[in-house]
Amino acid sequence: MLDDIIQERLKKLSRLKKAGVNPYPSSVKRTISIGETRNKFKALEKAGKKICVAGRVTGLRDQGNLIFADITDESGKIQAIIKKDALKNFELFKETLDRGDFLSVGGTVFKTKKGEESIEAKELWFAAKSLRPLPSQWYGLEETETRLRKRYIDIILDPETKVMFRKKSVFWQSFRDFLLKEKFLELETPALEALPGGAEAEPFKTRHNALDTDFYLRISLELPLKKLLVAGYEKVFEIGRVFRNEGIDREHLQDYTQLEFYWAYRDYNDLIDFVEKMYKAVVKKTTGGLKTSHQGKTIDWTKKWPKIEYVKAFEKANKINPISASRDELFKKAVSLGLGPEKHLGKGRLIDLIFKKTVRPTLIQPCFLINQPVEVAPLAKRSEKNPALVERIQVIACGTELGNGFSELNDPLDQRARFEEQMKLRAAGDKEAQFLDEDFLEALEYGMPPAAGFGLSERLFAVLMDKPVRETVIFPLMRPKA
Repeated sequence: MLDDIIQERLKKLSRLKKAGVNPYPSSVKRTISIGETRNKFKALEKAGKKICVAGRVTGLRDQGNLIFADITDESGKIQAIIKKDALKNFELFKETLDRGDFLSVGGTVFKTKKGEESIEAKELWFAAKSLRPLPSQWYGLEETETRLRKRYIDIILDPETKVMFRKKSVFWQSFRDFLLKEKFLELETPALEALPGGAEAEPFKTRHNALDTDFYLRISLELPLKKLLVAGYEKVFEIGRVFRNEGIDREHLQDYTQLEFYWAYRDYNDLIDFVEKMYKAVVKKTTGGLKTSHQGKTIDWTKKWPKIEYVKAFEKANKINPISASRDELFKKAVSLGLGPEKHLGKGRLIDLIFKKTVRPTLIQPCFLINQPVEVAPLAKRSEKNPALVERIQVIACGTELGNGFSELNDPLDQRARFEEQMKLRAAGDKEAQFLDEDFLEALEYGMPPAAGFGLSERLFAVLMDKPVRETVIFPLMRPKA
């Protein structure tokens, strides 16, 4: 059936060429967008001024000597009325025009008897002939897999999808505008690294032919940005892609956009008010308000976000203190919860695993999680009040982490010791444990000022849209078809 339709359209294409019509011109006439036409309709109608609009034919109704075509561009849709007695090549267009084609329409605007704003076609030009039919406008693409593979069609057929990606652009631009207004400097760091660092994640490896060397795709933006603090910059940020060779679920992807900023001479206490103010500004600009919906619950971003002590929340939920508990006790707890922990997992990974199962899902309204055990944050500075804890904040809402910040560790000896512990975990089989990065340690040995750092990913946007993160990515990576 599809092959028959394509063959029929190829015949129409051939006929257009034989008639001397170029179905794929370099450019076509367009004097005004459809949205602007709608906005200025009364003035255009009164003046009787000829205009040219261009867009895709998204609806087509043939009534013999009269053709009604819905023309859609990025700004809107308008009906074009094509009359036999008003168009020189009417029969050619009648026999070759299909839904999905791109057209340029020249004519004057008027309202039909039913009051519909329309343009009466005096001239038509093909802008691009489509060879494949669009799916039914009424049913669209029902299967999620198909929608994600053919996102361009999903956007054509579903106005909400189109709006969502406009909101995503606003989302990232709002963060950028906020940080630039606060005098942060946006810089770019490499996506290829000799060693992946800045997070606990399994990396992708690739081969650099010119250098005859294996490199990793970055899993974080952190370590290069911290080197820039060493260099003397005091307020830096980057919005860029990161890559983690891990599983896919509602909250995780292998490649995604992340924002990280670093702020010299500040600590995690300074982050709290700053981050809350930033999130509220971005949520409002992205969604139009400060109350959103997630999984049937109203999320209120307006209130002052409470601070929740990690250790107290963990102990209350599990009747076990994560600091004083041994690694074996935590392992048994994880087993009893049905988490199936791998035997090589260290204490920090077990604490994190149990917390994500027992505490985090209960935190629905926005809050700050603070003062985590040192084992779960290898790059955060120890608390001066309690060296078993780190100066860390996590933004939690909707039962998930939506941001993560630290007083950054700038003691090279402490950092080396923590890297060495991570390398022991790697040797035991933990593919997500961090590498010992001598280049970063050398930079720290030159001296890095005390600093606060914070990062967030596009998971926040997915939560605001109340969708799985993969559905908020415009072209998510998919398994190739056989």
